[in-house]
Amino acid sequence: MKLILTALLLIFNLITAAAQSNSVAGDYTRSLSDSERKHIIEYKLTLNQDGTFEFHSYSKIQGGIPPESNKYGKGKWTAKDNLITFSSDKKEDLNEKYTLDFNNSTARFVTKNPRDKSDKVVQTKLQFLESGLFWMKRIDIFKI
Repeated sequence: MKLILTALLLIFNLITAAAQSNSVAGDYTRSLSDSERKHIIEYKLTLNQDGTFEFHSYSKIQGGIPPESNKYGKGKWTAKDNLITFSSDKKEDLNEKYTLDFNNSTARFVTKNPRDKSDKVVQTKLQFLESGLFWMKRIDIFKI
């Protein structure tokens, strides 16, 4: 009996973990610009079902040096509860194109609580809590 109960709990935990990572996976984006669109910053993050991710940052700043830049990052992600942890292997994930190191980056997955029956709209997002990239701290990226 104990063996059956243990097996059922293990199966339940595996199903719950798989369901959470499926809802987290997808495309996230954020676009920031001024009213005249002289300054534009865009972020795009793709969390794949297989636990890998790709990130693209585009910026166009009038008078900036350089005025336009593209930065890329990739690596692996894991989900535990509502925290997403990112990691980049320096040998596999970083090269001439992919220069952003996401090690020590953590984001919170924010969505409307399924028990909340109100009409309140909560847009699904990742809120970066910590990152080795100083400009990613406290950034919200919204799910498409």
